[in-house]
Amino acid sequence: MGYGLSMRATTNVLFSALADPTRRALFERLCRDGEQTVRALTGGAGVSQPAVSKHLGVLKQAGLVLDRREGRQTHYSAQPQGLAPLVDWMSLYGAFRRERFDRLEALLNRMDQ
Repeated sequence: MGYGLSMRATTNVLFSALADPTRRALFERLCRDGEQTVRALTGGAGVSQPAVSKHLGVLKQAGLVLDRREGRQTHYSAQPQGLAPLVDWMSLYGAFRRERFDRLEALLNRMDQ
């Protein structure tokens, strides 16, 4: 399974977006509670509305949220499928880890004989 430059760049953007605890909390809240306005998200974020808007911009750029304008308000919704590159990245290392454990198990079985 290849892990090309494009996939690394996408994964880096996702890791960077989710590295901030406020962004993670906003994303988790949208996943849990569904679509919300910036104003509603600001209420529980513990940071200013401009800061929430900036964080949402980073999440949008990473493909983790979508925005929808309705009049003067912007509504945001989570896009959990945006996590797919991270899941793929983790599966690479899961396969590697399983292979290593299989080798260790084979070695231990040979040593027992």
